[in-house]
Amino acid sequence: MRCLHPQRKIRGSVTDDKCAPSEGLDSRRTFRRIAAYMVEALAARVAISGKGLYKALKCKEPPSSDRLSAMQVLFEVCPCFRFGFMAANGAILEAFRDENRVHIIDFDINQGSQYYTLLQTLAKTPGKRPHVRLTGVDDPESVQRAVGGLKIIGQRLEQLAKDLQLSFEFHAVASETALVSPLVLGCQPGEALVVNFAFQLHHMPDESVSTVNLRDQLLRMVKSLKPKLVTVVEQDVNTNTARSRSDNYYSAVFESLDATLARDSQDRMNVEKQCLARDIINVVACEGEERIERCEVAGKWRARMSMAGFSSCPISRNVKNEIQTLIEQYSNRFKVREETGALHFGWEDKILIVSSAWR
Repeated sequence: MRCLHPQRKIRGSVTDDKCAPSEGLDSRRTFRRIAAYMVEALAARVAISGKGLYKALKCKEPPSSDRLSAMQVLFEVCPCFRFGFMAANGAILEAFRDENRVHIIDFDINQGSQYYTLLQTLAKTPGKRPHVRLTGVDDPESVQRAVGGLKIIGQRLEQLAKDLQLSFEFHAVASETALVSPLVLGCQPGEALVVNFAFQLHHMPDESVSTVNLRDQLLRMVKSLKPKLVTVVEQDVNTNTARSRSDNYYSAVFESLDATLARDSQDRMNVEKQCLARDIINVVACEGEERIERCEVAGKWRARMSMAGFSSCPISRNVKNEIQTLIEQYSNRFKVREETGALHFGWEDKILIVSSAWR
């Protein structure tokens, strides 16, 4: 099965246009790239080949320990994704105050970059620092990977903490998220518990997939652990029940990448082909349990969190101001606003990422 490529031609339109840059031309280029991926996804849907194409587009393994996967590149170079992590980290660090021992549970730790930043920030914090225990959950296959596996990520974080003279330990849980039970998480008395959901909840099936609502079931299980704080970072788009409207969202993501990545760079091509195109294929061409990209808008997440028994914990103004200062170093087309205690990050008038905190 051939993979998508961002320079593919669709009906005579060339997606690697080299004309002089302008805002209008950039928009047309972006539309062409999105159209190319959408057409491929629709073709796969008609041919009932979405599942195979989706598997073919899974993010590749990094070739060495010092080269991140395409998804990691996306999280680091697309400011809205980065700001989402920063907002969550800010809320987590505030929860550390006056605590001697803190336990963080992350249900999709990815490459762990969120915690590199968190540990570095914690090391600069004046006063006594708590002992931090991080439990990272990932699927069983990823744990044993020679490059970027869960155990290796834990070893790197432990080494970083040692270099920063922080008290830290890492606990790897090799399990599918839906099968995680409180017992394997190893919560201990005297620890302040923090749970982080960063781009994970939308992968959980909900009531539109099965009578067993794994999404809400997970939230209720976490509530039963009595966490001090739960942070949620999600994309603000409905690909769950209104996926036909996702093109505007992805267009804004593509345009925002122009502020940080050259269109013809290898990183840009990998991000588009290995990650964004993969998501578009899954949204458009896959059905039932095969479709795992089931994002929801901020209001829907608020409703789910409330139904699970959580109440909103506004992210502090200090965190917002710090991010606002950083935004100005990128482009004035990036936006941040506070709404119902959450921070909304967007490109121009389109909100892309929402970070919220709950207790």
